[in-house]
Amino acid sequence: MRLKEKIAIITGGGSGIGRATAIRFAKEGAKIVIADLNEKTGEEALGLIKELGAEAIFVKTNVADSKSIQNLINKTVNHFGGIDILFNNAGIGNSEVRSVDLDEAEWNSVIDTNLKSVFLGIKYAIPELIKSGNGVIINTASLLGLKGKKFVSAYNASKGGVILLTQNAALEYGKYNIRVNAIAPGIIDTNIIEQWKNDERKWPIMSRANALGRIGSPNEVASVALFLASEEASFVTGTTLSVDGGGLIF
Repeated sequence: MRLKEKIAIITGGGSGIGRATAIRFAKEGAKIVIADLNEKTGEEALGLIKELGAEAIFVKTNVADSKSIQNLINKTVNHFGGIDILFNNAGIGNSEVRSVDLDEAEWNSVIDTNLKSVFLGIKYAIPELIKSGNGVIINTASLLGLKGKKFVSAYNASKGGVILLTQNAALEYGKYNIRVNAIAPGIIDTNIIEQWKNDERKWPIMSRANALGRIGSPNEVASVALFLASEEASFVTGTTLSVDGGGLIF
């Protein structure tokens, strides 16, 4: 088992990439903390992990709120005794409108949920990760953090920020043997793309807009997260791995 006895926090762990990764990590021996704002999906994911015989807890968490993140870290440490892996995965999209038409409150919400949350996760988890002696942080960025797309200015900005914040943290905490990397998924079959599927004109094009000509699955992203969390990636830090079917080069 590649993560035997490791303690892993996964934000947005109730669904999509987060749930797939939580299950994958549990199968590899990790003790799981599912952090999600949605209690229903969080508890569902918790049940699936416990069915595997793995140790896990659910902590209702608003990743954009400092006190909520501190509560997440404290409950993890109190229950499991420490932290080895932090997967800053929670995120949202924004309305597809021109920048001038994007509501300021929505801009703030996207930046807080996608970028500020990563900062808060790093800020409050680092002291415990230093204690582990071999800590790992994985941040979910996006293909749209690597290239621009019309009408998603807040999402573009937030995910681009995640990539540079990842590099910053890798530089600051490498001396403590903490590795910090990001994953940049392309179009993955999660709730965030449901509205796109209903667009009969755009979806046939969008769903094939990469070198492989298909969308990805949450499990395919979870496989990359597992690699980055494991000792197989012991000399990998400060990088962003694209999991996009070749969307970046398309």
